Amino acid sequence: MECKKERNMKGCNCSYEPCSRKGVCCDCLSYHLRSRQLPACCFPDDAEATFDRSFDHFARLVSQGKI
Repeated sequence: MECKKERNMKGCNCSYEPCSRKGVCCDCLSYHLRSRQLPACCFPDDAEATFDRSFDHFARLVSQGKI
């Protein structure tokens, strides 16, 4: 399978600048799921900027109607 990093970067809102996984969604998703987190693209920009990518944070945002 060919990586579509350039196309993926258009939808990547990760604000962690030294991230080596930006645009490489399969690596990003694997990394965050191992840590019981979701990747930045699952969060609105203001919530992503907190760097709290936990399942609990995501659930709170859903229950508040922010996602």
